[in-house]
Amino acid sequence: MIKLQIKQLLRSKSLGIGLVLLFFLGLISLQIGKSFNERQQFIIEQTALAQKEHINRHLKYVDGHIGLLLYYIRFGLANESPAIAGLSIGQRDTRQAAQLINIRNLEEQKNTSELVNPFYQLLGNMDFSFVLIYLFPLIIIVLSFNLLSEEKESGRWSLLCVQSNNPFRVIKAKLLIRLVCVLFLLIVLLLLGSLYLNISFNQNLMAFCAHAILYVLFWFVLVWWATSLGKSSNQNALILLSCWLLLTTIIPSIVNNVVNYKYPIAAAYETTIDSRDGYHNKWDEPKEPTLLKFKKHYPQFAKYQHPEAASFSWLWYYAMQQMGDDESAVARQTMKQKIENRSKLTKWIGYFVPSIHTQLSMNFICKTGLHNYLNYMEALETYHEDLRLSFYPKIFEEEPIQNQKWETYSLQYFKEGRPTNWISLLPVIILSFVFLLSAKQKGHQNSKEKK
Repeated sequence: MIKLQIKQLLRSKSLGIGLVLLFFLGLISLQIGKSFNERQQFIIEQTALAQKEHINRHLKYVDGHIGLLLYYIRFGLANESPAIAGLSIGQRDTRQAAQLINIRNLEEQKNTSELVNPFYQLLGNMDFSFVLIYLFPLIIIVLSFNLLSEEKESGRWSLLCVQSNNPFRVIKAKLLIRLVCVLFLLIVLLLLGSLYLNISFNQNLMAFCAHAILYVLFWFVLVWWATSLGKSSNQNALILLSCWLLLTTIIPSIVNNVVNYKYPIAAAYETTIDSRDGYHNKWDEPKEPTLLKFKKHYPQFAKYQHPEAASFSWLWYYAMQQMGDDESAVARQTMKQKIENRSKLTKWIGYFVPSIHTQLSMNFICKTGLHNYLNYMEALETYHEDLRLSFYPKIFEEEPIQNQKWETYSLQYFKEGRPTNWISLLPVIILSFVFLLSAKQKGHQNSKEKK
């Protein structure tokens, strides 16, 4: 029986066209991923080179106080992108791969980014996760929507019921064959992707593959559930396409609108405004309050004094710059909290929506999601603070520029390290079992009605 079903399936044009199209699109997605990885690496390499040239150029032309030199010089921190990021680009294409900052006010510098065509950002990237989440289910629906209804509509089902004690074995065999074909294609694409993108074989890759396989299995379970309803081919197609539209488009759009409404990020503008006002207004205010706030923030620098009756000093200037960050701290913390709340709410809803959960899990594994961005911003703040603590004493003590080892200030790298979260596989497994049990109950009900 299985051999017969395989022969029938191989004669089907829909199988060949569907799998070839999916394979072709999968290869395109891998090429897009490779181009993305190469671009990220190119940006980081160019940033490292630009930083070195930038420092050398200013050392050549800036002569005088070290505070003046540090007004211009920028130091870089790169957000390392793992090779597996090519499989699920996430939000990495809208974020900086590396950022150059100076020791002045940080908040304004954090929001600088590369100019990207907004139409390109709207379209997004057709990475492998897009092919998996949006296109694999369509092919599964095309191949499997009429497993039972086709037998009934052709008149073969009545013969099977008469000749066999368990006619559903034929339907299960047909579904199993299609499952094997699609999983085989998925595994081939994952193997090609790991080789083409030079992805190391580790727990992250294994977790990514596990999420991909479970997502495909969920859609086959959903097909089996729709088949158990005993509807016609047209009705099955309508039910499954409606499920696809709901799970991949409508519900994610609703979730996005709900999250935006519940946690608006107006604080991003407030942070920038507070930051700018925090130091620009200090030009027109008495210097002593600014210096007192600075020394309260950094008691280790209390011994340094602003010259009496002086209109300017580098101590006061960098204290003024520090106030830009200090006075925007509340808005900055509010914005961080809102972003974290948005992430938590989306993650919680994703437990009940396999498409959202799979996308978020893949972005988490590939370090291309919001979690990675927040960690990188925290690392950037820490790096900026370390630079300040290193250079402030040198500025206040007016150390000569030539005495510093500027060649040691090369591009630094942030590499996010966290254990693989295998528990994240559970939501899709549980939802699959729910639909599988529901399909079993529907099958029993249909059998009783026939009897």
